[in-house]
Formats: sequence, structure tokens, C-alpha cells
Amino acid sequence: MRNRPRASLGRILQDLGTTVLDVAASPGDLDAEVTGVHIFDPLDELIVPPGGIVLGVGVRGAAEVCFLIEHAPAAAAVVVKLPVDVDERVRAAVLETGVAVLGLTRAASWAQVAALLRSLLAEADLAEPGQEPQGDLFSLANAVCALIDAPVTIEDRSSRVLAFSGRQEEADAGRVETVLGRQVPDRYLRMLDERGFFKQLYQSRDPIYMELADEGVINRAAVAVRSGDEILGSIWVAVREPLSEQRQRALADAAKIVALQLLRERAGADTQRRLRADLLSTVLAGGADAPEGAGRLGIATTRLCVLAAQLVSDHITTDPTGDPARGESDRQRFCDALALHVAAINPKAAAALVGSIAYAVLPLHSVGDEEARAVRVAESFLARVGPRHAANIGVGRLAGSLSQVARSRADADRALRVLRARGTSGQAAGYTAVHFESLLLQVADVAAAEEQTPTGPYQRLLDHDAEHGTELAATLRAYLDEFGDVNAASALVHVHANTFRYRLKRLVEISGLDLSDPDARLTVMLQMRIFGR
Repeated sequence: MRNRPRASLGRILQDLGTTVLDVAASPGDLDAEVTGVHIFDPLDELIVPPGGIVLGVGVRGAAEVCFLIEHAPAAAAVVVKLPVDVDERVRAAVLETGVAVLGLTRAASWAQVAALLRSLLAEADLAEPGQEPQGDLFSLANAVCALIDAPVTIEDRSSRVLAFSGRQEEADAGRVETVLGRQVPDRYLRMLDERGFFKQLYQSRDPIYMELADEGVINRAAVAVRSGDEILGSIWVAVREPLSEQRQRALADAAKIVALQLLRERAGADTQRRLRADLLSTVLAGGADAPEGAGRLGIATTRLCVLAAQLVSDHITTDPTGDPARGESDRQRFCDALALHVAAINPKAAAALVGSIAYAVLPLHSVGDEEARAVRVAESFLARVGPRHAANIGVGRLAGSLSQVARSRADADRALRVLRARGTSGQAAGYTAVHFESLLLQVADVAAAEEQTPTGPYQRLLDHDAEHGTELAATLRAYLDEFGDVNAASALVHVHANTFRYRLKRLVEISGLDLSDPDARLTVMLQMRIFGR
């Protein structure tokens, strides 16, 4: 989006601290500019632009570390799980290329470190072009840590960790788990809620002290972060005794500064999201401006598939008593998760929320059944988000160039609509797999727009049922659905076979339908599907 330094490697290591990452081998200074995060997959071609951080999933041993460095010589750093096997070959490769080797604590997952790094880069994106990010949340957390002389986390209203200071290893296991997962674990949330600490925290404008009195757990001091009467989040400090009056004032003053930063980041994030949504909409339209939009987004321009993802809750008419703000927040978090997922697969992918649908443009370099591969990507994402975000995803056909992206987007929309019509949840479908169902829905749209109604034998059955309270249309549907098997069809509508035969005879007499004519059967079956009666 902007050609400027995002953050230095040294700054990122300072923010994350040794709780997450440690330097295993360094080329000297760590001032390299970090431009993005990339996941190493031995099955895919490794394409790392200058300044990228490469997550070496499954990489172990000095030989594999050397291989990774040699195939990503422009990277800022490669990350492997601790303990890191560093020998003379690794040191020589580090000095020759300038690529640092970092060790990731074994307690952290690759998804966690990817999310941490991307959140740091996103914070840096909020700075103005040509300026270094000043006063970001991680810097503030470290500043508060220095003032209070204790490890600090800054959390939102839902107890998700927005930033944390160094020295987290001085706290307890629960704090380390919170930092690595970027979320306070449920068992601690229940404990704090049951003891009334959250209520006390949000009712007070001063820091509060919490004696947890649990084995292996350090006490906490916390203060709410406010903007007027709105609670934006909170600052938590792991301490062994109550804060002095001076440290309490320092914590209260820090909450005001954090509030300003959260408001600034909220505005900046909203602007970035709107810009990304506008640019991706331009790409999805596939017009003359699509190349410029793709260039500003930094995405690929050939061999693309469009994914259209929507939460199941958005398939249903909005509840007027519901919370629209929460719905929008859920959609944005879902889209953020999708963006993270596709970017991990290909750094030239992009995702943005357009209306209630999260669209992703996914480059596919491998040749052969690209749509099926994109469906697998979608299914993998749905499996990851699971019950937290019940959703469906439609996948469009491969677009060879930007001019075909609009078609792929239309395909994805139609596939998603089929899944909505089926009433499914947690499903992904490619357009070719649901092509005919999509065509029927399009025909139904035309019929509704032109106010068309059933005709011929089917209309006569509907009129008779409406006038006499019979169920002849349902009888015909069961007969056709069961390929003329009277016993199976009668069981379907819960009547005796002889009763069913009588109804079948009556519907033929009333409608004039010739059940021996395949064209007549097809006509009435299509009318049933199109008019949905």
C-alpha cells in the first residue's frame, strides 16, 4: 500500500522480548527493515521479497537451516523452533547473506507467532509515510513496564491482548499463556468474573489491586482504559504486592495515553480497511482500473481464484433487536482471519470485507484443478475458525488475468448463494460443483422479476390444493423424487401405498399430466424447483 519501512527487526525483537523469540545467530546489527511474514512450505516455491521474515515450519537441524537461508537470501530473518542447531555452516551463511536466525519458544504455535508479527507490522502501518511509528502500543507497554517495574499487558474489552511488555517470564505461567495466545484463557476469565474483579475494574477510575491467592499465580493490578464513558480496554500488571501511591498514579496516567493511542489506531485501522475494501472492489470489478488497484494492494495479476465467504448469521434477516455493532465486529474479525489465512498461503493474496461478504483473491501457481485446490484452502480455513465463525465459502473458477476476475467473483457469489439456499454451515463449494443449482436460482430470479407464475398441469394442481385443501402437489413431488417408486414415495408422505396410488390417479385426472412423457415430467420438476412450492 505504501513504499516505506514498516519496522526494524531489532524493534520487533524488543517488542516481543525473549518470551517469544530469541536471537540464535546474528549477522551483526538488527536494523534490517521488515516488510512481511512468510511461511515456508517445502511443497511450494519459496518466494520471499526483501525484508521478509520466514517462518521455518518443520525446519530442524543445521543443514535445513542453511537451506532455508540460502533460498531466502533477501530475508530479514528466518525463524525456527528452539533449540536451534547453530554450527559453523549456519554462522557462515548468516554472515554471507545478512539473514538473522531466530529461535521460537516451543510453547508458541506458528499461528500465534504469525499473528503477533503481523499485528506489529500493522501497528507500524499506522504511521505517516516517511515517519517511524511513534508511541505504538508495544512501546507504551514497555514504558509502563519501566515505570511500574513489572511486566504489563494491554488488553481490549474482550480480554484479547493488544500489546505486551518485556519481562513476561518474570510473571506466572498464566501470563505467558495469555501472551502467546493473545487472549486471556477462559479459566482465568471465569475466576476473575466470579470474584467480581471485572465489575470492580470497570466501575473504578483508579487502579485496583487483585489478590488472586491461587498457587503459582501472581497477583494483578489493573486499570480501565476509557474514552469518556466508553471502556476501550485495560492495562494489567503482574505484581506481588499492592502498588505504591506513586506507581498507582503512573498507571492511571498511562491509561490516558493508551486511550489516545487506541482511538488513533481505531481510526487508522478503519481507514486502512476502507481503503483495502475499495481497492479490492476495484480489482473484483475487473475494469480498466483493476491493474492499478492490484498494484496498490501488492497482489498477483494472473492465475487467480476468488473466494466469497459469509457468516451464517448474515444469511438470516437481521434481527431488529440484535446488536449491529457486534455483528460488524464479528464480520471484521472473520475477514481478518481470512486475510491472515490466505496471506500465509501466498503473500500476494488479499482479502477485504465488502458489505457482509469477505472476499479473498488467491493466486494459484500450480497447474491442474486449481478450483479444487482453492476449495481445499477454503475448507482448511473453515475448519480452523470452527464454531467461533460459522460460515460458508463459495469459490469461483480460475481467472487467467485481471480481466477475468469479475467472472470468478460472480462464480463465487453464485456458489455461496447455493450454499445459503441449502441452509448449510461450515461448507465450501466450487462453482462448477454447483453449476446447475446456480442456474436454477438465476432462472427463479428472472421468473420473480417478471412476476411469472406456474402454468399448465402444475398450476392446476396448486389451484386444486388451494381450493379443496388436498396435497396432490406434494404427492407428485414425492413420486418424482423417488423415481416412480410408489412404496418409497408413500412412505415419504406418510400414507398407505394404496392411498398414494389413489391420489396419483386423481392428480393425473385433475392436471392432465402425462407421467409417461419424460418432457412433461422434466417440465413439472423444473417448475417445482423454480417456483419453490
